[in-house]
Amino acid sequence: MPSAPAGTLYRGRDGMWTWVAHRITGVMLFFFLFAHVIDTALVNVSPEAYNTALDTYKTPVVALMEVGLVAGVLFHAFNGLRIVAVDFWSQGPRYQRHMSAAVVGVWVLLFVPFVVRHLMNAF
Repeated sequence: MPSAPAGTLYRGRDGMWTWVAHRITGVMLFFFLFAHVIDTALVNVSPEAYNTALDTYKTPVVALMEVGLVAGVLFHAFNGLRIVAVDFWSQGPRYQRHMSAAVVGVWVLLFVPFVVRHLMNAF
């Protein structure tokens, strides 16, 4: 006999991992937007400083960071749609695992071609 009633322990299945990934990508997007506002505001302070900031974005390291940004944006957007479906569609909880798999599938279908195209242009 289990020590707790069945169904009360969260065992870290796909729902937990999508929850964790959604929070991580949300925080990542917050920091990107913060940095983006700061570097865009540089144009009012000093056009030379703004141009210097833009020049740093043309490096291979930043190109790799852009890949991570697009990965986060795509996952966060599609997983957000899944969360809306689970919350507002009466059958949503029943199909949560299927929708999680669909999120990952659509993410891969869109992300892989982007990575190939972006890295070809960046390097």
